[in-house]
Amino acid sequence: MRDKIINKAKEMFLRLGFKSITMDDIACEMCISKKTIYKYFSNKDVLIEESVELVHKEVHETIEKIVSKNFNAIEENFEIKRMFREMFKAAESSPLYQLKKHYPEIYDKVLTQQISICEDCFRQNIIKGINEGLYRENLDIDNYVKFYYTLIFNINENTMLENDAHELEVKALEYHIRAMATLAGIIELEKHLKNPII
Repeated sequence: MRDKIINKAKEMFLRLGFKSITMDDIACEMCISKKTIYKYFSNKDVLIEESVELVHKEVHETIEKIVSKNFNAIEENFEIKRMFREMFKAAESSPLYQLKKHYPEIYDKVLTQQISICEDCFRQNIIKGINEGLYRENLDIDNYVKFYYTLIFNINENTMLENDAHELEVKALEYHIRAMATLAGIIELEKHLKNPII
């Protein structure tokens, strides 16, 4: 029951917003009593935290699945962006924007974990791209990782609508790849830009 509540809450929070969904809404949607929810979660903040943890876990697993498919580095970036688009397509407003605005303590807690997952993913991708000849060899990897996650997090923290955030993220991805790409990388990038992430 605990897992079912977290799953339903996660789905509703992402779709309709962390602030607007109440414990009553979740209970009603699941046809259970509010008392049942409180048996597992002392308050809404705890449920939000657990829901966000679940989203992190799903993101991490999906990234690992994409990486295991052995796409080239640029293709991998676009596949990961597609995955994020798919995961959050039902969300009207950016989940990070909502958390930062309405639940700053939870946001601060999850931010460290999220940055660590992203840093690792971006670093592995840059190393892979260098080895494939798609990114230049002399890159300052640590700074490129920082540049990119600073861009992505700024977009998500400060853009209210998920669609607007998505469009800016695609531009940031192009900017990031162009800054690192060799001629072969630019050719590969152009190929993917012709097949937009919807």
